[in-house]
Amino acid sequence: MANIVLGLATSHTPLFTLHSDDWRQRADADRANPRLNLSDGRRLRYEELLAEVGPKYAEASRQEELVRKAALCEAALDRLANALEVARPDVVLVVGDDQGELFSPSNQPAFAICHNQTLITSDAFGREGSPDWVLKAGKGYLMDARHALPGHAAFALSLIHGLIDHGVDVTAVADSGQDVKAGLGHAFGFIAQRLFRGRAIPMVPILLNTYFPPNVPTAARCHDIGLRLRQVIEADDSALRVAIVASGGLSHFVVDESLDRSVMAALGSQDQSVLRSLPRCALNSGSSEILNWVMTAGAMHGAPLTWSEYLPLYRTPAGTGVGVGFAVWG
Repeated sequence: MANIVLGLATSHTPLFTLHSDDWRQRADADRANPRLNLSDGRRLRYEELLAEVGPKYAEASRQEELVRKAALCEAALDRLANALEVARPDVVLVVGDDQGELFSPSNQPAFAICHNQTLITSDAFGREGSPDWVLKAGKGYLMDARHALPGHAAFALSLIHGLIDHGVDVTAVADSGQDVKAGLGHAFGFIAQRLFRGRAIPMVPILLNTYFPPNVPTAARCHDIGLRLRQVIEADDSALRVAIVASGGLSHFVVDESLDRSVMAALGSQDQSVLRSLPRCALNSGSSEILNWVMTAGAMHGAPLTWSEYLPLYRTPAGTGVGVGFAVWG
């Protein structure tokens, strides 16, 4: 049977693709964002957020602190890349969300699997006229051009068939690069670019709609699909070595340390009740990517969490930024 040899989870913020000197540009974007999401479901302008919380994160958002944390993030990403290299997987399943790179409002599946033998990335971050920071991020996301990555069509189809038999309705995606304006997005390109270290490891993209109502699955549903995904993998008659990677999160664009730390603690204790009960109001905008972690935790249930790290990256005095996390199972 196929064997899950490793589980990983990582944030994929644009900050990881930029020099720490460029992180200030993302702070400017926060100040211009009229709908900064809070975990109680409210959306505020930056001025409203600052009036509510005050400049309590002024010290944490200083450039010196950002430089220090940037080094810690790079070390954590290297640790994940090392674990992947040691595990030598034959295929990597990446659980990520699409943000208009492949799908559109005219067709937005709640849960999809790409069964392409060749996967094509979007070039949306490399187009003429894009801001400089976007062009830099595009290289780190493999979205500066239409890159071809190896898929694993046979295994992806096996997963689709197995999940259907286990009561999980799956959208099957083929020819993801047929539309020249669409392709796989940053959740997937970042993993290949940063963690694969130039190795052509076949990938199976698992796309979870976290961002776009009305068909965003609940945390409980995401976790339960993860449990079924593990059953299907272990029932597969191949001898493939399988790694599963969650891409995205944690809280952003207003950092919620309480939410993030509760998720990280639940991963360590394998507390399914916490992961399955995360409220919808806390999982909006970028924070919704926590659902990718929840699904992966379901798939890795029973395997020990051997290492994890959490860092709140504040980039404004009002506390905007991103809570980043890293985890290794197995």
